[in-house]
Amino acid sequence: QVQPVESGGGLVQPGGSLRLSCTASGRAFSGDAVAWFRQVPGQERDLEREFVAAIKWSGRNTFYAPSVEGRFTISWDNDKNTVFLQMTDLKPEDTAVYLCAAKLDIGAYRYVSEYADWGQGTQVTVSS
Repeated sequence: QVQPVESGGGLVQPGGSLRLSCTASGRAFSGDAVAWFRQVPGQERDLEREFVAAIKWSGRNTFYAPSVEGRFTISWDNDKNTVFLQMTDLKPEDTAVYLCAAKLDIGAYRYVSEYADWGQGTQVTVSS
């Protein structure tokens, strides 16, 4: 079982950028698809987490929510030890806890229910 660990969150002004990282503890990423979801205050149920982006193990296929398409980029590092989420042109509505999730690279990629392995999350706050 892989245990995702997120880092890189913080406070940024509107229009700014942040890069989030997701590494694996427990076993290393191997044959996994990795996704980022986000959860805002008031969303108590895990199923209410919003899909942000996902990347297949090959790295050749990526998926984005319409709200972040063109602003966020998901990628693997060269050794496939880390998944990055590069976020640019950040908006106040991007404020949330960002969670990394992993699963075997089969099936769908946008649904919370597809993922068994989750990190604890990292807070991103976009505010002036």
